[in-house]
Amino acid sequence: MITKNEFLALYEKYMSGQCTDAEKRLLDTYRDEMQLADEGWNDDVVNEADVRARIWQRLNENRNVVPVSKYKIYKSRWLQVAAVLLVALLAGLLFILNKRNQRTDNVTLTAIPHQKPIVPGANKAYLTLANGLKIVLDDAKNGALANQSGIKVSKAGNGVLVYHFTKSATNKTANALPEFNTITTPRGGQYQVVLGDGTRVWLNAASSIRFPQPFNGHERLIELTGEAYFEVAKDKTHPFIVQANGTKVQVYGTHFNVNAYPDNSNVTTTLLEGSVQMSNNSRAAMLVPGEQGVSTKTGSTISVSRADIQQTMAWKNGFFIFHDLNIVDVMKQVGRWYDVDIEYQDNDVKNNEFGGTISRYKSITELMDIMQLTRSVHYKIEGRRVIIMK
Repeated sequence: MITKNEFLALYEKYMSGQCTDAEKRLLDTYRDEMQLADEGWNDDVVNEADVRARIWQRLNENRNVVPVSKYKIYKSRWLQVAAVLLVALLAGLLFILNKRNQRTDNVTLTAIPHQKPIVPGANKAYLTLANGLKIVLDDAKNGALANQSGIKVSKAGNGVLVYHFTKSATNKTANALPEFNTITTPRGGQYQVVLGDGTRVWLNAASSIRFPQPFNGHERLIELTGEAYFEVAKDKTHPFIVQANGTKVQVYGTHFNVNAYPDNSNVTTTLLEGSVQMSNNSRAAMLVPGEQGVSTKTGSTISVSRADIQQTMAWKNGFFIFHDLNIVDVMKQVGRWYDVDIEYQDNDVKNNEFGGTISRYKSITELMDIMQLTRSVHYKIEGRRVIIMK
């Protein structure tokens, strides 16, 4: 038996459509001995069913509630929810349309250009022939690219550019004006070339070599901008000369690297095999394997010291290797390889040095995150700019 208060509570629950089957049975079997103040009844005089009906009526009148079926209750509630959602949807739609109209009225909409992702460099270069024809080497198919005046230029299956010269081309008179070809790598590019004499050249990013086709005369002369590694074909009667920013590097057959980027104050030659002579104005110096010669652009000095071969040759071997290298020099390499601009928010950060080894084919964020672990620098990337902060 439930009490009156429990009955009233169950009744309210029933009217909200939340009663369980057991609770409904409790309501149905409820027999309270309550009496209404203005009502009295006796089992012998008044029918119990009539009294119960009058009690329900009085309860409903006191609460201003009209009994409805559970179906109607749920239907009513869903209609209320639907009405609220519909009003919210209409309001949101009107808000969006109003904002769109305001933009259309006040602003000329322009398409935002798609920002290319920052990716590591790859085999990219272009060949400029003596007649002015330009050939994009990363797009060119393997096979013959040019065949004129006894000179055949082809792209090998491994992406190496190969020069071949016929006898008629090499037998031109020494007085004939030389014709020059140029191979250029952009920022984010590198390339390998086999010259007509068999010399192999690896070009780093943002570099170029200019050379005659073919090599005539008593020397093999090329001009370098940027950085390149040479494996020179041996020819004692025809010295191989690299000219870079006023410095000459002369060899007969050897392996060496020359770094002569315009934004560097020096020209650095690192010798791996053989011997080379560096000269600048009236100064000259001989290098033996494992040594490095540094020539100032002004030509005032040429200094020779032991070379850090591992760090110097890292670019050719597919790595960044930094042995306590200044951040400015580090970020120069990063900028060229990933084709990004570098910005420093604080000059004090330029005094930091870094050490470590990482593949050049990692993402730029992975490289920068490693540098950031030192807690001496932080960075952010905006478009194609890397901003270095304290």
